[in-house]
Formats: sequence, C-alpha cells, structure tokens
Amino acid sequence: MNKEWWKKAVVYQIYPKSFKDSNNDGIGDIQGIISQLDYLKELGIDVIWLSPIYQSPMIDNGYDISDYQAIHPDYGTMADFENLLKEAHQRSIKIVMDLVVNHTSDEHKWFKEAVKSADNPYHNYYIWRDKPTNFGSLFSGSAWTYQSSVKQYYLHTFSSKQADLNWDYQPLREEIYKMMRWWLDKGIDGFRMDVISLISKKYPLTDGIVHENNVFGDITPFIANGPNVHRYLQEMNEKVLSHYPIMTIGECPCVNAQQALDYVDSNRHELNMIFTFDHVSLDNDCNGKWNTKKTSLIDLKKTLNKWQSSLSNQGWNTLYLSNHDQPRSASRFGNETALSAKCLALTLHFMKGTPFIYQGEELGMTNICFNDISECQDIEAINAYRELVTEEHLFSHEEMMKNINAKARDHARTPMQWNNDQYSGFSHTFPWLKVNPNYQSINAKIQLNDQESVFHFYQKLIKIRHDYQIITDGDYCPLFEDHPDLFAYRRCYQNAEIIILANWSEKVIDYDMDLSNYRILLANSNSIIKNHLNAYEAVAYYK
Repeated sequence: MNKEWWKKAVVYQIYPKSFKDSNNDGIGDIQGIISQLDYLKELGIDVIWLSPIYQSPMIDNGYDISDYQAIHPDYGTMADFENLLKEAHQRSIKIVMDLVVNHTSDEHKWFKEAVKSADNPYHNYYIWRDKPTNFGSLFSGSAWTYQSSVKQYYLHTFSSKQADLNWDYQPLREEIYKMMRWWLDKGIDGFRMDVISLISKKYPLTDGIVHENNVFGDITPFIANGPNVHRYLQEMNEKVLSHYPIMTIGECPCVNAQQALDYVDSNRHELNMIFTFDHVSLDNDCNGKWNTKKTSLIDLKKTLNKWQSSLSNQGWNTLYLSNHDQPRSASRFGNETALSAKCLALTLHFMKGTPFIYQGEELGMTNICFNDISECQDIEAINAYRELVTEEHLFSHEEMMKNINAKARDHARTPMQWNNDQYSGFSHTFPWLKVNPNYQSINAKIQLNDQESVFHFYQKLIKIRHDYQIITDGDYCPLFEDHPDLFAYRRCYQNAEIIILANWSEKVIDYDMDLSNYRILLANSNSIIKNHLNAYEAVAYYK
C-alpha cells in the first residue's frame, strides 16, 4: 500500500447520532451506518471519519468520553463496530476514528480516582490549582471548577464535565498510546485528533487578558501550541502512528499557516495534515461566532490561498467548508440552491489537499430555523444564550436567535435527509433533534434518481479527483485575487492545466481570459459561456 494513500482519498464525515437510526429510538447508530454503506460506495468516497461513538454521558454529544474502549449503548456494541469495520473494508472504504485526548469526561474512571485524594496516582492525570485564574471556558463560564474532595480546582477548556488531561505526566501519555494501539490493532485506518494543538499547556498559568464584551480572561495563549506539543506528537508518532499505514488529521485551533508546517512537515514525523480554523473564523467578531456577519470572498480567498501556498511543498492541506461544528456551507457561503452547493463543491475539490465531505453536504443540506433556544441541543449554544442573553444582556432573545440561526453547531446535526417519509427516513420515531422541514425536497432518494442532482455532481467530482493526477500533485496558482465575487485558480502539473472559475454571488460576471485551447472538464451548469458566468455558475477548464 502507498503510505501516502490519503493524498488521493476523499473523506466523508459521519456524525453517528444523526446519520441513520436502525432501531427507532430516535438516535442514529452503527447498524444504521452499515445499512447505508452502499450509498457511500456509490458516492465514491474512500474514507469514513466517524465522530465519537465511545461510552459517554453525552454532555457534548460524545466528545466527553468516559471509556475510550467501549461503545455507547445508543450506538450499539463493540461487535456492531467490528462488523462495520469489516463491511466497510469489504467495500474498500477505510474507517478513521475520532481521538479525543485533550480531556475526558468527569465520569471517566481516571477522573473518579483523581478526585479521591491529591495523593492518588490518577490525580496527576489532570490539571489542578489551589486558586483559579480568570480563564474563560470556550463553552462559556469559568474554565475552573472546584472539587471539594481535594480542595482544588480542575481545568476544563470546554464544559465543566470535560476535565483537561495533564499531558506532562508520562504515565498518562503511555495510557493513551496503549489505547491507540488497541484500536489500530482492531484494524481502523487512522485518527482525527480532536483539538490536538491544545494538549500542552503553558506554565505558569496566570490570568488572561480580558477582551471586549468578555467577563473572563482569554485562555487560548495558555493552551494553544504549548511548549511540548510537538515533542508529544513526535513521541506519539514514534511509539504508535509510524507502525501502521494510517491517516492522521489533527484538529488544530489557534494554528496559523506558518505554524502548521511544524505539525505536518513529513520530516518532523508528527501528523499527515491538520484542520485549520482560519477560514471558518473570518466571520467572528468581539462576541466570537455569535453574529450574522457574512464572510468576505476576498478574505476567504486570501486565507485559503495562503494555506495552499504555505503547505505546497512540505506539508498537506485538508479541504473543508462544513463539519459537525460549523453551520451548513450551503447556507453560510451559498444561497441554499443546488447550483450554489455545486459551485462551492467544485471550488473546493479541485484544490490541493484531501477533501472532507460532511454528511448531507453531498445533498446540499441547509441550516434549519430554530424558533427558541429550547429547540437547540448543543451545549455551546445553550451556554452562550444563557451568558449573552440571560446574564449579561448583550443580546435580546430575538437577536441571539438570529445569531444561533446563522452559526449554531446544531445546524450540522439535524438528521440526515434520506427520503420524503416522515422524519426524512432517518427514523420512524421523533428524532433527538428535529428534522429540517425542507427534507421533502432535499433528500437522497430524490437525488439518486436525478442525474443533475448535487449528489451526482459530487460523484463526478470524486471520480475526477481519482482519475487526474494533476489534482493531487499539481501546483496551485491564484487568479483574480482582488475580484469580490469570482473565486479562480490554476492547477499545473507536467504539461497539463486546470483552470477553476467560480461565481460565488448572485451577480453576472464577465472576465477576460484566453480559454481557446481549453475544454470543459466539469461544470455545474449546462449553459456555461466562456468568459461569462451567471449567478453561482462554476466551471473547471482543462488542457
């Protein structure tokens, strides 16, 4: 096997709770995933990235793990998972698991031992202080919670139910490596590593800067890109990752394009690629993500082009617009039409890097409308509403609901839209999160039978990516960088060229370019005219 097989792969992210319910309890499960493997095979993807299915109290939908080597009963059993692995591999589909090792649930056996006594060996598995700093949790409120049994405060970057692990303690690291080998020996094909850039803390932990509209101090300078993060990742690579032909993706908040090289340069023996946050943070403001601001296309191009350039020779990019933590790309960057969904996909998939499709993105699924905070399930949105509306009165109810309807994570987590039966074919009972009402017009059954659908467009994109080496290895050169509505670039490899021209707006665009020797490789419209693009038209020219 080519050890860099992941460079040509297309990854499909499954959020198990929302993908397919096989036993009609309103929650997606492993058997539901197995039942749709042929759908994914028909789409043409190579890898499934599986969001957490481990034992968990589900405070953060599985990113609060209480047992790394057990399956949550809502999802099934370990036998179900082993069957999923076998069935996927029989279809030449690989499985990448989520690795969440910045923190555990406070219900993990390690934490239960840690709070018994400050002398307990497991106490060192976590980060404690006699007095708290002013750090704010990324999920609102203080990042410190008092534990009376040991008369100390423990650090939690996220929820108080997610206690940060102390990676400076070697016995903890060895436990994590042992657990990773256990999964890899089962035959999984890699890890997506949750917030892995946060595992090394910067000491001493002093008070953070308080920014505008914030009550608490900024924790990020003390937790991101810490002094030992690369030593620990190199150790992980030496002891675990390098012994398996796998794919490794680090989720790396607060890492810029230059810093990324330290994580992904193959000569440093850390990770294959990382998820950047730069392009999905462009619409943040002093209240973080909670606004209705739209991303400027010029800013988006500048950011993505910078990452393409920075990692062009020594590293490798991830390509994504959607995931379980982001609003739906068709709503955020497009106008929720099939044409705009195809436009976004064409723009992204011809770039250099590994593309990630989030479940339902291949159908053009959109944001939903939440009428009240009671309809939301995500702890981040619920805490933000409490803090920004109820406690600090920064927003009215109506203003905050507009923000939530633009940016909340729950948009990505509404049930997968399989058909136009009740509950979108996801389940036969009311699901854990309400179904988007547009499921009757946007669903897999309709699109599988429509050759002009978003699904079939993604299918073509994936086949082209597999067939054309230029997309994997070609140089990337931005075009029309200052155009406010046109996203364009050139890919070059040996004697071949691909030019991408995509109109990310409702306007008509005319541009000047000699395309006389080029043919259309793929377009999202049957009415493409050279040097002219109607609203959300996009085309790949090839010679």
